Amino acid sequence: MARYVGVDLGATNVRAIVGGDDGAVLGRDRRPTPQGPGVDVTEAVLGAVRAACGAAGVDPTEVAAAAVGSFGPLDRSAGTVTDPANLSDSVGTVRLIDPLGDLLDAPVSLHNDATAGVVGERFHAANDLDDVVYLTVSSGIGAGVCVDGHVLSGVDGNAGEVGHLTLDPDGEMACGCGGRGHWEAYCSGRGIPRYARHLHGDEATDLPLSAPEFSAADVFAAAGEDAFADRVIEAVAEWNALGVATVVDAYAPAVVSLGGAVALKNPDLVVGPLRERVPDLVVSNVPEIRLAALGEDAVLKGALASATTAGTGDRRRRER
Repeated sequence: MARYVGVDLGATNVRAIVGGDDGAVLGRDRRPTPQGPGVDVTEAVLGAVRAACGAAGVDPTEVAAAAVGSFGPLDRSAGTVTDPANLSDSVGTVRLIDPLGDLLDAPVSLHNDATAGVVGERFHAANDLDDVVYLTVSSGIGAGVCVDGHVLSGVDGNAGEVGHLTLDPDGEMACGCGGRGHWEAYCSGRGIPRYARHLHGDEATDLPLSAPEFSAADVFAAAGEDAFADRVIEAVAEWNALGVATVVDAYAPAVVSLGGAVALKNPDLVVGPLRERVPDLVVSNVPEIRLAALGEDAVLKGALASATTAGTGDRRRRER
């Protein structure tokens, strides 16, 4: 039985999985994505793949193919990520395809992480999902888009960077990419604590706004108990609804499937408000809005599916 590798490279974690022809998970690894100046993200990816292969009892050179779902922006011709918005400015270029190809002695493909997510949601779906958007709300925000059965890739694989849609024309919040008014500056895991500090005036709050470790999780944990936290969550819900409605009007999906830690850990405060608000904002069809069926494994299993189905005849479920 052939062995395949899938990798999910996020701004918070690097995850790797080894599977067989049948998609069964044989081994996996998870580790924090290196942060700060001078870090070696490539080596973290290679370390995760080596560990996953070790857990599966597979020599890396026995792997038949691999795929990576990664934050962007991608340069697929070079097999790299260049100047990622949610890592230190000093990271620069992250090499992926060549180092992994050298380790595995096998072909490696590179996808935007949300694109890998929509591949995973389609591949493992019980029914045909030919018009679906996989939206990840995590450290950043991105979308994998499938229209009429075709997964959109775009130049260098960078289709779906919807987190950089300008929702706020006044540009009150700066995004990690340097732009202003972008969706993820307000609603991503890294944007929410900054937005909370921006919104705070003289209101009483128990949120640790000045603490370096203050996070989006603190805001959601205080829901219903802290009036200022509720105000932040309400504002985030408004921006999210505008963003999702824009995506729906652009692509007319039947399903919007939400993944990423912010959505998965707070469904009542993220998915619920979208179901309430999006119908009043769209001019096209109203999609089903739900959590990703694969949960936090959507990108990881999508990358594995991409590696496994590469070169096969399963044209309905592969990226094409």
